[in-house]
Amino acid sequence: MSGHSKWANIKNKKEKTDAQRGKVFTKIGREIAIAVKEGGGADPINNSKLRDVIAKAKAANMPNDNITRSIKKAAGDANAASYEEITYEGYGPGNIAVIVDVVTDNRNRTAAEMRHVFSKSGGNLGTNGSVSWMFDKKGQIIIERDVDMDEDEVMMTALDAGAEDFVSDDDAFEVYTAPADFSIVREALEAAGFSFLEAEVKMIPKTPVEIADAETVEKIERFLEHLDDNDDVQEVYHNGNLPSDDE
Repeated sequence: MSGHSKWANIKNKKEKTDAQRGKVFTKIGREIAIAVKEGGGADPINNSKLRDVIAKAKAANMPNDNITRSIKKAAGDANAASYEEITYEGYGPGNIAVIVDVVTDNRNRTAAEMRHVFSKSGGNLGTNGSVSWMFDKKGQIIIERDVDMDEDEVMMTALDAGAEDFVSDDDAFEVYTAPADFSIVREALEAAGFSFLEAEVKMIPKTPVEIADAETVEKIERFLEHLDDNDDVQEVYHNGNLPSDDE
């Protein structure tokens, strides 16, 4: 979960165990619940927020049956409305800037848990805005590169739909958009027949910080694992560029 998606990281996500995938699907299910309640109902045609979450679910290899069940459950579950989205900011090991997005049904419990994880790692929670100025909020779409793909076609489809930037490497194409344009660009690429490895709006560090010290790297990775293990945590963003990010 570094600032910039690396091919190795994406492959690692795809190769998670069944138990890990189950946890990811549960977290996406919560996002679906919020999208249904706040985005305009259970029909993706009329709910752009739900369409975006469905695209994220598909990129995570969540089965269509699971997605459908999550939508139906959210539509018929009054308790789903009790979930709320909260963002925490602070500093982790190595003084890296960290942003944590959570979805919780108990604000006090989650706040206490976040304080504990940050404190135990040697970091500290800050106030809203304390580190977010170091990041840009961008839509990011990752498309696996295929030998039959025409790079110019992919690029022009993205740019014509309103993308801000297009990055090509040996294994994938990365498309960046303004948050407001993410849905339009994603849907244009989807309509053109492209499938996604990742598709979501995220916080991307303006200036990643190189972390070379092995002990600090280990502390950061352990800290990130503790955050990921928390059921309320949806996404974690940080500005540390770890050696493993470039493998």
